[in-house]
Amino acid sequence: MEITRRNALKIIGATPVAAGLGIGGASSGEQAPAHEHAASQKPAPVVRKGPYKPKFFTAHEWATVTVLADIIIPKDDRSGSATDAGVPEFMDFTMIDRPNMQTQMRGGLRWLDTACRKRFGKDFVDLAASDRTVILDAIAYPKKAAPEVSQGAAFFTAFRNLVATGFFTSKIGIADLGYMGNVPTVWNGCPQECLDHLGLKA
Repeated sequence: MEITRRNALKIIGATPVAAGLGIGGASSGEQAPAHEHAASQKPAPVVRKGPYKPKFFTAHEWATVTVLADIIIPKDDRSGSATDAGVPEFMDFTMIDRPNMQTQMRGGLRWLDTACRKRFGKDFVDLAASDRTVILDAIAYPKKAAPEVSQGAAFFTAFRNLVATGFFTSKIGIADLGYMGNVPTVWNGCPQECLDHLGLKA
């Protein structure tokens, strides 16, 4: 199942995904999401004064979002997971800032639990890892998904894209990409060998 491969998510690209979802600066004047989108050369854990309290997601939805986000981008020897990067907080902020996305998100989470209960008699968060894989394999690839799970496939695609956007615009994600940003440098002028080649003097 390729959805847990970070290199596959990099193909999505954080900028195109953000544009496709209509994510930009906060339109409501609220503060930035908890995971602070900013370029950094070193990954840093999310620092909180206390447990984050979702403003959009219910407690059960929040648990589902955090589990699903970490399945999509798990922690590895290179960097932290989606939750380490504050992606669930970013998603909660996005739902408040972009109300037009709320119906698809909430309906998709309900679809996921309904599908899990029909197949295994439990909600997604209560399933064994192997059973979660069975459910997600059926909706991970929209072009291969059966017609009866098309709604789930559409939800999962949007969810995965939002996770990728949140992760790769976070400090941890930017460091994972190796993006240096505008790093201050010292300019000592054109190298002498170049000047000599052009017949110029310093």
